[in-house]
Amino acid sequence: MWNPFEFLFPKKFLGIDIGTSYLKVVELSKAGHQQKLENYGTLQSSVIYQKPFRTFEKNTLVLSSEDIARAILAIIKETRIKTRACTLSIPDFSTFFTNIELPPMTREELPEAVRAEARSHIPLPIGEVTLDWQVIEGEVSDTKKTNLKILLVAVPNEVINQYQRIAKIADLELIALEAEVFGLIRSLVDEEEKRPISIIDIGARSTTCSIVEKKKLKISHSFDMSGNELTRMVAKSLNIDYQEAENLKKKYGISNVEGKAGEVKEVLLPLIDVIVRESERIFNTFSSTERKEIQKVILTGGTALLPGLKDYFAKKFKKEVEVTNPFTRIFYPPILEKTLENLGPSYAIAVGMALRGFEY
Repeated sequence: MWNPFEFLFPKKFLGIDIGTSYLKVVELSKAGHQQKLENYGTLQSSVIYQKPFRTFEKNTLVLSSEDIARAILAIIKETRIKTRACTLSIPDFSTFFTNIELPPMTREELPEAVRAEARSHIPLPIGEVTLDWQVIEGEVSDTKKTNLKILLVAVPNEVINQYQRIAKIADLELIALEAEVFGLIRSLVDEEEKRPISIIDIGARSTTCSIVEKKKLKISHSFDMSGNELTRMVAKSLNIDYQEAENLKKKYGISNVEGKAGEVKEVLLPLIDVIVRESERIFNTFSSTERKEIQKVILTGGTALLPGLKDYFAKKFKKEVEVTNPFTRIFYPPILEKTLENLGPSYAIAVGMALRGFEY
Protein backbone atom coordinates (compact mmCIF):
# COMPACT_ATOMS: atom_id res chain seq x y z
CA MET A 1 0.00 0.00 0.00
CA TRP A 2 1.37 3.42 -0.98
CA ASN A 3 2.15 5.65 1.96
CA PRO A 4 2.45 9.37 1.06
CA PHE A 5 4.02 10.17 4.42
CA GLU A 6 7.00 7.97 3.55
CA PHE A 7 8.25 10.74 1.25
CA LEU A 8 7.75 13.42 3.89
CA PHE A 9 9.36 11.36 6.65
CA PRO A 10 11.75 8.86 5.02
CA LYS A 11 13.24 6.07 7.10
CA LYS A 12 16.85 6.59 8.10
CA PHE A 13 19.36 4.10 9.43
CA LEU A 14 23.04 4.00 10.30
CA GLY A 15 25.42 1.24 9.33
CA ILE A 16 28.54 1.07 11.50
CA ASP A 17 31.58 -0.99 10.56
CA ILE A 18 33.92 -1.41 13.52
CA GLY A 19 37.18 -2.43 11.91
CA THR A 20 40.52 -3.13 13.53
CA SER A 21 42.08 0.16 12.47
CA TYR A 22 39.17 2.16 11.05
CA LEU A 23 35.62 2.91 12.09
CA LYS A 24 33.15 3.74 9.31
CA VAL A 25 29.62 5.15 9.58
CA VAL A 26 27.08 5.38 6.74
CA GLU A 27 23.67 7.04 7.03
CA LEU A 28 21.07 6.03 4.43
CA SER A 29 17.48 7.10 3.95
CA LYS A 30 14.69 5.47 1.96
CA ALA A 31 11.62 7.14 0.48
CA GLY A 32 9.51 4.86 -1.68
CA HIS A 33 11.95 2.63 -3.55
CA GLN A 34 14.80 5.15 -3.62
CA GLN A 35 17.69 4.74 -1.22
CA LYS A 36 19.75 7.87 -0.63
CA LEU A 37 23.15 8.51 0.91
CA GLU A 38 22.61 11.06 3.65
CA ASN A 39 26.04 11.06 5.21
CA TYR A 40 29.20 9.08 5.81
CA GLY A 41 32.36 9.34 7.85
CA THR A 42 35.44 7.43 8.91
CA LEU A 43 37.97 7.64 11.70
CA GLN A 44 41.33 5.91 12.00
CA SER A 45 42.10 4.65 15.50
CA SER A 46 45.64 6.04 15.39
CA VAL A 47 44.28 9.58 14.94
CA ILE A 48 42.94 9.69 18.48
CA TYR A 49 44.36 6.59 20.22
CA GLN A 50 47.72 4.83 20.36
CA LYS A 51 46.07 1.45 19.83
CA PRO A 52 43.66 -0.28 17.45
CA PHE A 53 39.90 -0.46 18.10
CA ARG A 54 40.15 -4.27 18.37
CA THR A 55 42.95 -6.32 19.93
CA PHE A 56 43.43 -9.95 20.83
CA GLU A 57 44.29 -11.34 24.23
CA LYS A 58 44.53 -15.12 24.73
CA ASN A 59 42.89 -15.61 21.31
CA THR A 60 39.85 -13.61 22.40
CA LEU A 61 38.59 -10.46 20.70
CA VAL A 62 38.84 -7.50 23.03
CA LEU A 63 36.97 -4.32 22.17
CA SER A 64 37.80 -0.95 23.67
CA SER A 65 34.10 -0.19 24.25
CA GLU A 66 34.55 3.34 25.58
CA ASP A 67 37.08 4.25 22.88
CA ILE A 68 34.86 2.92 20.09
CA ALA A 69 31.79 4.70 21.49
CA ARG A 70 33.72 7.98 21.66
CA ALA A 71 34.94 7.48 18.08
CA ILE A 72 31.38 6.88 16.87
CA LEU A 73 30.19 10.00 18.67
CA ALA A 74 33.07 11.98 17.15
CA ILE A 75 32.02 10.96 13.63
CA ILE A 76 28.36 11.67 14.37
CA LYS A 77 29.22 15.11 15.74
CA GLU A 78 31.52 15.99 12.84
CA THR A 79 28.99 14.91 10.19
CA ARG A 80 25.98 16.25 12.14
CA ILE A 81 24.15 12.96 11.90
CA LYS A 82 20.90 12.90 13.87
CA THR A 83 19.85 9.29 13.23
CA ARG A 84 20.39 6.86 16.10
CA ALA A 85 18.87 3.59 14.78
CA CYS A 86 21.79 1.43 13.67
CA THR A 87 23.18 -1.98 12.80
CA LEU A 88 26.69 -2.84 13.99
CA SER A 89 28.98 -5.24 12.16
CA ILE A 90 30.57 -8.20 13.93
CA PRO A 91 33.89 -9.31 12.39
CA ASP A 92 33.79 -12.63 10.57
CA PHE A 93 36.76 -13.92 12.59
CA SER A 94 34.59 -13.59 15.73
CA THR A 95 31.78 -15.54 14.09
CA PHE A 96 31.63 -19.30 13.63
CA PHE A 97 30.07 -20.57 10.38
CA THR A 98 29.31 -24.18 9.51
CA ASN A 99 26.89 -26.19 7.36
CA ILE A 100 24.70 -28.90 8.83
CA GLU A 101 22.20 -31.28 7.24
CA LEU A 102 18.83 -32.18 8.73
CA PRO A 103 16.03 -34.52 7.69
CA PRO A 104 12.66 -33.16 6.45
CA MET A 105 10.77 -31.29 9.16
CA THR A 106 8.26 -28.55 9.84
CA ARG A 107 9.11 -24.95 10.70
CA GLU A 108 8.05 -25.59 14.30
CA GLU A 109 10.49 -28.50 14.62
CA LEU A 110 13.45 -26.71 13.07
CA PRO A 111 14.74 -24.52 15.98
CA GLU A 112 15.11 -27.40 18.43
CA ALA A 113 16.67 -29.63 15.75
CA VAL A 114 19.23 -26.95 14.89
CA ARG A 115 20.17 -26.43 18.53
CA ALA A 116 20.56 -30.17 19.08
CA GLU A 117 22.78 -30.58 16.02
CA ALA A 118 24.78 -27.45 16.84
CA ARG A 119 26.20 -29.06 19.98
CA SER A 120 28.38 -31.36 17.87
CA HIS A 121 29.60 -28.58 15.54
CA ILE A 122 30.23 -25.50 17.69
CA PRO A 123 33.59 -25.47 19.55
CA LEU A 124 32.08 -23.55 22.48
CA PRO A 125 29.37 -24.55 25.00
CA ILE A 126 25.96 -23.77 23.50
CA GLY A 127 25.12 -21.69 26.57
CA GLU A 128 27.99 -19.33 25.73
CA VAL A 129 26.92 -18.50 22.17
CA THR A 130 23.96 -17.04 20.32
CA LEU A 131 22.83 -19.10 17.33
CA ASP A 132 21.31 -18.02 14.06
CA TRP A 133 20.67 -20.07 10.95
CA GLN A 134 19.50 -19.95 7.38
CA VAL A 135 18.04 -22.70 5.17
CA ILE A 136 20.26 -22.73 2.08
CA GLU A 137 18.90 -25.88 0.43
CA GLY A 138 15.58 -27.71 0.68
CA GLU A 139 12.26 -26.44 1.95
CA VAL A 140 10.73 -26.47 5.41
CA SER A 141 7.23 -27.88 4.87
CA ASP A 142 4.57 -30.14 6.32
CA THR A 143 4.25 -31.97 3.02
CA LYS A 144 7.57 -31.92 1.16
CA LYS A 145 10.04 -34.62 2.10
CA THR A 146 13.36 -32.98 1.20
CA ASN A 147 16.45 -32.94 3.37
CA LEU A 148 17.60 -29.53 4.58
CA LYS A 149 21.02 -27.93 4.38
CA ILE A 150 21.40 -25.27 7.05
CA LEU A 151 23.98 -22.51 7.39
CA LEU A 152 24.61 -22.28 11.12
CA VAL A 153 26.07 -19.09 12.61
CA ALA A 154 27.30 -18.81 16.19
CA VAL A 155 28.57 -15.68 17.94
CA PRO A 156 30.01 -15.74 21.49
CA ASN A 157 27.70 -14.01 23.95
CA GLU A 158 30.71 -12.09 25.28
CA VAL A 159 31.15 -10.43 21.86
CA ILE A 160 27.44 -9.56 21.66
CA ASN A 161 27.54 -8.05 25.15
CA GLN A 162 30.51 -5.89 24.17
CA TYR A 163 28.70 -4.51 21.12
CA GLN A 164 25.56 -3.84 23.12
CA ARG A 165 27.70 -1.91 25.61
CA ILE A 166 29.16 0.19 22.79
CA ALA A 167 25.67 1.07 21.53
CA LYS A 168 24.54 2.04 25.02
CA ILE A 169 27.55 4.28 25.68
CA ALA A 170 27.14 5.95 22.26
CA ASP A 171 23.39 6.43 22.86
CA LEU A 172 22.50 4.39 19.76
CA GLU A 173 19.30 2.47 19.12
CA LEU A 174 20.67 -0.96 18.24
CA ILE A 175 18.45 -2.54 15.58
CA ALA A 176 20.66 -5.55 14.90
CA LEU A 177 24.12 -7.07 15.12
CA GLU A 178 25.28 -8.85 12.00
CA ALA A 179 28.36 -10.67 10.72
CA GLU A 180 30.27 -8.59 8.17
CA VAL A 181 29.77 -11.07 5.34
CA PHE A 182 25.98 -10.62 5.36
CA GLY A 183 26.43 -6.88 4.97
CA LEU A 184 28.73 -7.51 2.01
CA ILE A 185 26.18 -9.78 0.34
CA ARG A 186 23.45 -7.19 0.83
CA SER A 187 25.48 -4.29 -0.57
CA LEU A 188 27.44 -6.01 -3.35
CA VAL A 189 25.39 -8.86 -4.83
CA ASP A 190 22.56 -8.07 -7.26
CA GLU A 191 19.17 -9.71 -6.77
CA GLU A 192 19.43 -11.01 -10.35
CA GLU A 193 22.73 -12.80 -9.64
CA LYS A 194 21.90 -16.51 -9.35
CA ARG A 195 25.33 -17.99 -10.13
CA PRO A 196 27.81 -19.22 -7.51
CA ILE A 197 30.17 -16.30 -6.89
CA SER A 198 32.89 -15.50 -4.38
CA ILE A 199 33.40 -12.38 -2.28
CA ILE A 200 37.02 -11.89 -1.20
CA ASP A 201 37.20 -9.24 1.52
CA ILE A 202 40.80 -8.19 2.20
CA GLY A 203 40.59 -6.40 5.52
CA ALA A 204 43.12 -4.76 7.81
CA ARG A 205 43.60 -7.84 10.00
CA SER A 206 42.41 -10.81 7.92
CA THR A 207 40.98 -11.89 4.60
CA THR A 208 37.59 -13.59 4.34
CA CYS A 209 36.65 -15.67 1.31
CA SER A 210 32.93 -16.42 1.01
CA ILE A 211 30.88 -18.35 -1.52
CA VAL A 212 27.41 -17.01 -2.31
CA GLU A 213 24.69 -18.50 -4.52
CA LYS A 214 21.32 -16.83 -5.11
CA LYS A 215 22.29 -14.28 -2.42
CA LYS A 216 22.64 -17.09 0.14
CA LEU A 217 25.92 -17.69 1.94
CA LYS A 218 27.24 -21.20 1.31
CA ILE A 219 30.78 -21.08 2.74
CA SER A 220 32.81 -18.44 4.59
CA HIS A 221 36.39 -18.78 5.87
CA SER A 222 38.82 -16.22 7.25
CA PHE A 223 42.61 -16.55 7.12
CA ASP A 224 45.58 -14.56 8.37
CA MET A 225 46.63 -12.42 5.44
CA SER A 226 45.65 -8.77 5.43
CA GLY A 227 46.24 -5.28 4.17
CA ASN A 228 48.21 -4.46 7.32
CA GLU A 229 50.46 -7.47 6.77
CA LEU A 230 51.18 -6.35 3.22
CA THR A 231 52.22 -2.93 4.53
CA ARG A 232 54.34 -4.40 7.34
CA MET A 233 56.29 -6.56 4.92
CA VAL A 234 56.94 -3.62 2.57
CA ALA A 235 58.20 -1.57 5.55
CA LYS A 236 60.42 -4.41 6.78
CA SER A 237 61.82 -5.39 3.38
CA LEU A 238 62.54 -1.83 2.22
CA ASN A 239 63.62 -0.65 5.69
CA ILE A 240 61.15 2.25 5.76
CA ASP A 241 58.51 3.37 8.26
CA TYR A 242 54.97 2.02 8.22
CA GLN A 243 53.27 5.11 6.76
CA GLU A 244 55.75 5.38 3.89
CA ALA A 245 55.24 1.68 3.19
CA GLU A 246 51.46 2.18 3.15
CA ASN A 247 51.82 5.03 0.68
CA LEU A 248 54.08 2.99 -1.63
CA LYS A 249 51.73 0.02 -1.44
CA LYS A 250 48.75 2.11 -2.48
CA LYS A 251 50.70 3.95 -5.19
CA TYR A 252 52.43 1.04 -6.91
CA GLY A 253 50.71 -2.19 -5.81
CA ILE A 254 51.72 -5.03 -8.10
CA SER A 255 51.26 -3.26 -11.42
CA ASN A 256 54.85 -2.29 -12.32
CA VAL A 257 58.27 -3.93 -12.40
CA GLU A 258 60.67 -0.98 -12.67
CA GLY A 259 62.44 1.02 -9.96
CA LYS A 260 60.75 1.41 -6.58
CA ALA A 261 57.52 -0.04 -8.01
CA GLY A 262 59.38 -3.23 -8.89
CA GLU A 263 60.72 -3.52 -5.34
CA VAL A 264 57.22 -3.13 -3.90
CA LYS A 265 55.81 -5.71 -6.29
CA GLU A 266 58.55 -8.19 -5.41
CA VAL A 267 57.60 -7.93 -1.73
CA LEU A 268 53.82 -8.06 -2.27
CA LEU A 269 53.45 -10.88 -4.80
CA PRO A 270 54.29 -13.80 -2.46
CA LEU A 271 51.75 -12.44 0.05
CA ILE A 272 49.10 -11.93 -2.63
CA ASP A 273 49.71 -15.53 -3.73
CA VAL A 274 48.81 -16.68 -0.21
CA ILE A 275 45.37 -15.11 -0.71
CA VAL A 276 45.12 -16.80 -4.12
CA ARG A 277 45.99 -20.25 -2.74
CA GLU A 278 43.68 -20.00 0.27
CA SER A 279 40.81 -18.78 -1.90
CA GLU A 280 41.36 -21.56 -4.44
CA ARG A 281 41.25 -24.10 -1.61
CA ILE A 282 37.85 -22.74 -0.58
CA PHE A 283 36.70 -22.73 -4.24
CA ASN A 284 37.74 -26.38 -4.56
CA THR A 285 35.93 -27.37 -1.37
CA PHE A 286 32.73 -25.82 -2.72
CA SER A 287 33.17 -27.39 -6.16
CA SER A 288 33.78 -30.87 -4.76
CA THR A 289 30.73 -30.80 -2.46
CA GLU A 290 28.30 -28.88 -4.66
CA ARG A 291 29.62 -29.95 -8.09
CA LYS A 292 29.45 -26.34 -9.26
CA GLU A 293 32.14 -23.90 -10.33
CA ILE A 294 32.58 -20.35 -9.08
CA GLN A 295 31.60 -18.01 -11.92
CA LYS A 296 32.76 -14.64 -10.65
CA VAL A 297 34.92 -13.09 -7.93
CA ILE A 298 34.05 -9.80 -6.21
CA LEU A 299 36.93 -8.01 -4.51
CA THR A 300 36.22 -5.75 -1.59
CA GLY A 301 37.89 -4.24 1.46
CA GLY A 302 40.44 -1.45 1.57
CA THR A 303 43.02 -3.45 -0.39
CA ALA A 304 40.67 -4.21 -3.30
CA LEU A 305 41.87 -1.14 -5.22
CA LEU A 306 45.54 -2.13 -4.97
CA PRO A 307 47.02 -1.35 -8.42
CA GLY A 308 47.25 -4.49 -10.53
CA LEU A 309 45.34 -6.71 -8.08
CA LYS A 310 42.15 -7.13 -10.10
CA ASP A 311 43.99 -8.18 -13.28
CA TYR A 312 46.33 -10.46 -11.34
CA PHE A 313 43.42 -12.28 -9.67
CA ALA A 314 41.62 -12.61 -13.01
CA LYS A 315 44.73 -14.24 -14.49
CA LYS A 316 45.27 -16.56 -11.53
CA PHE A 317 41.64 -17.59 -10.98
CA LYS A 318 40.79 -17.62 -14.70
CA LYS A 319 37.46 -16.05 -13.80
CA GLU A 320 35.65 -12.74 -14.07
CA VAL A 321 36.91 -10.46 -11.29
CA GLU A 322 35.08 -7.31 -10.29
CA VAL A 323 35.64 -4.51 -7.79
CA THR A 324 32.07 -3.48 -7.00
CA ASN A 325 31.05 -0.10 -5.62
CA PRO A 326 28.23 -0.48 -3.04
CA PHE A 327 27.10 3.11 -3.69
CA THR A 328 26.10 2.45 -7.34
CA ARG A 329 22.53 1.48 -6.35
CA ILE A 330 22.18 4.42 -3.97
CA PHE A 331 21.37 8.01 -4.91
CA TYR A 332 24.04 10.58 -4.04
CA PRO A 333 25.11 14.03 -5.30
CA PRO A 334 27.04 13.70 -8.60
CA ILE A 335 29.91 15.73 -7.15
CA LEU A 336 30.73 12.73 -4.90
CA GLU A 337 31.04 10.24 -7.76
CA LYS A 338 34.84 10.06 -7.93
CA THR A 339 35.23 10.12 -4.16
CA LEU A 340 32.75 7.29 -3.61
CA GLU A 341 34.26 5.26 -6.42
CA ASN A 342 37.55 5.26 -4.53
CA LEU A 343 35.95 4.74 -1.12
CA GLY A 344 33.39 2.12 -2.22
CA PRO A 345 35.24 -1.13 -1.44
CA SER A 346 36.17 0.02 2.07
CA TYR A 347 32.58 1.12 2.83
CA ALA A 348 30.79 -2.03 1.58
CA ILE A 349 30.23 -3.45 5.07
CA ALA A 350 28.91 -0.17 6.50
CA VAL A 351 26.54 0.27 3.53
CA GLY A 352 25.25 -3.29 4.00
CA MET A 353 24.66 -2.66 7.70
CA ALA A 354 22.64 0.50 6.95
CA LEU A 355 20.57 -1.35 4.32
CA ARG A 356 19.66 -3.93 6.96
CA GLY A 357 17.40 -1.36 8.64
CA PHE A 358 15.09 -1.18 5.62
CA GLU A 359 14.31 -4.89 5.88
CA TYR A 360 12.20 -4.42 9.01
